[in-house]
Amino acid sequence: MLQRTSTDKRRWVRALAFAIVPVAATSMLGQLATYPNLERWYSALEKPSFNPANWVFAPVWTTLYILMAYAAWRLLILPARTPGRLTALALFYVQLALNALWSWMFFAMQSPVAGLVNIIVQIGFILATIAQAWRLDKKAALCLLPLAAWVSFAAVLNFAIWFLN
Repeated sequence: MLQRTSTDKRRWVRALAFAIVPVAATSMLGQLATYPNLERWYSALEKPSFNPANWVFAPVWTTLYILMAYAAWRLLILPARTPGRLTALALFYVQLALNALWSWMFFAMQSPVAGLVNIIVQIGFILATIAQAWRLDKKAALCLLPLAAWVSFAAVLNFAIWFLN
């Protein structure tokens, strides 16, 4: 059995922090934009028949954020000089920033069209992250597939809400 050095432990903990903190911050920022606008604005919008109940979003996003943090952690613990590692991480953090920004564009700005523009770009970054992660760590890439599926569904939902309103 391999002994971990104190440097290895510090690196592992640092990677864990760089995976969890940004994802948790994204979740909190999204909630700050979303919750104040659910009752006043979102509830009054016309929605398509396939719109999930509001209670569905919290467990789905909690699961997705856990998977996202795990994927980021897996990429972060790769050796620093792994070719493509920095690209994968940059793509990951850009899609994460777009994720947080979507809530502000859609809910806080009350603009389905701004949210739609964001989410289309966001899907591109998610897919690019998955493609780059696949070359480095297939488990990390697989953890992001549910995110791609859900955000694609959210894009269709976002479009429908824009179209109906």
